[in-house]
Amino acid sequence: MTPPLFSLCQRNSTLGGVEMTVGDRLMTGSDNGWKLIWNEDFEGPDIDLSRWDYDIGGHGWGNNERQYYTKEARNAYIKDSKLIIKAIQEEYEGSPYTSAKLVTRGKADWLYGRFEIRAKLPSGQGIWPAFWMLPTDPQLYGNWPSSGEIDMMEMVGKEPNRVHGTLHMGNPHIYKGGSFALAEGNFADHFHIFTLDWTPEQIRWYIDGELYHKSSEWYSRETEFAEPTPYPAPFNQPFYLMLNLAVGGYWPGSPDESTVLPQMLEVDYIRIYQPEDGKYGPAI
Repeated sequence: MTPPLFSLCQRNSTLGGVEMTVGDRLMTGSDNGWKLIWNEDFEGPDIDLSRWDYDIGGHGWGNNERQYYTKEARNAYIKDSKLIIKAIQEEYEGSPYTSAKLVTRGKADWLYGRFEIRAKLPSGQGIWPAFWMLPTDPQLYGNWPSSGEIDMMEMVGKEPNRVHGTLHMGNPHIYKGGSFALAEGNFADHFHIFTLDWTPEQIRWYIDGELYHKSSEWYSRETEFAEPTPYPAPFNQPFYLMLNLAVGGYWPGSPDESTVLPQMLEVDYIRIYQPEDGKYGPAI
């Protein structure tokens, strides 16, 4: 969750100078030989603590965020078979806002696969929802960012029709990614499906089955002066999943008089697939 450098892509526009076509659309589930290996439908009545843990605390999280993440039921709960993460304006442990951050760290992790999340996003100046991943071994290739970060979806609420997907790597820190803007409406209006395909050779981002960014180029180096770690490091190790709703930060800025609170991130389901035959195929 660091401000990324983007190549921009809109629906029915070009990606890297290549016109996107129906051939770039995503085949889901068994339609493309993928086997469901992890399924979270949030049937409740409570958050399943055998699958999820909470990151708790304030102090900016390295991004000058202004919320305090809690494990209170008012900040994260199940309603109508959906996970609700709610950001609230309230004084708590020295922070002016509360929210929640759920993680699968220590519960589940994955090396490669298709990650699919159906969700409805919040909006408003200073609001920052994210689905992202960090390595299970945070120092396998060195401290962040050398061991990598995968941002499946981020949105800064002042641009409620645009989401971003990014890779972070280093050292020194480099970030690269793309963004997708809806032609009509905002991501707060309806549920959308956010998909990440992570293979040994490529990482791809989709919205509602439409490819908007892909990358086959990354690297890792433990320190700025060390020799690079051989490709495909750092994205060749298990990562765990995180869902959170931040308030404020260097990238989105702080809420202002236009920001309506509370705001909610609603997650309908999370589905993770891997190939039935164990073969991911070439980059596209």
